[in-house]
Amino acid sequence: MPDADPELTAARDAMVRRQLQARGVTSPVVLEAMRAVPREAFLPVRLREFAYEDAPLPIDEGQTISQPYIVAFMIEALDLRGGETVLEIGTGSGYAASVLAEIAGEVFTIERVSQLAQKAAATLSDLGYRNVHVLHADGTRGWPEHAPYDAIVVAAGGPEVPPSLKNQLKLGGRLVIPVGDDPRVQELVRVTRAAHDEWRSEDLADVRFVPLIGEEGWEEGPSGRRVQKRGGDRGAV
Repeated sequence: MPDADPELTAARDAMVRRQLQARGVTSPVVLEAMRAVPREAFLPVRLREFAYEDAPLPIDEGQTISQPYIVAFMIEALDLRGGETVLEIGTGSGYAASVLAEIAGEVFTIERVSQLAQKAAATLSDLGYRNVHVLHADGTRGWPEHAPYDAIVVAAGGPEVPPSLKNQLKLGGRLVIPVGDDPRVQELVRVTRAAHDEWRSEDLADVRFVPLIGEEGWEEGPSGRRVQKRGGDRGAV
């Protein structure tokens, strides 16, 4: 891992206190993971001085890196204790995957934009994360080869919770995902697999995420319509 900048390390510690703990994030493993990961390493050089601002920031390909609070909030909602197998949909810069990797045993993360997938994989490797596996693919279909998962987190919003991801959860597993009829305004929900064919859902917060594009999600392009499926309309994250 690169040598830490003392000023950025201090800013990271302050971020944990002021942005996370002050807003009610209490999980010790999440707070420790957020202290450990250098967010600046996932940003363009010109933006690294803003790494611990309470805001999302732009990265390549017109995407963003989520604000630290929403990363911590979503990961805390997964109720991780350590050593789990986790699936992330929407790798982006790789920042959230690295936070997950500080807690989980194995992290499988999918990114549909090839340039982002390649860059995130390189950054994660440079930082020494050997338990993160990056795949360039349509994340709306999940990664069934490594299922079932203890937890799944989705960093983009879809019109409904996708059957493909629900079915890749272990019994008792948790899926955290933004869902909404508007491609850019959603409710963050947590879905728990209670039985083989039973899932329980709870609303967590109002959020705004980029739309999740893919076979089971929103169509790419200005229309923002749901992908049409044979036999009916089925949306996904």
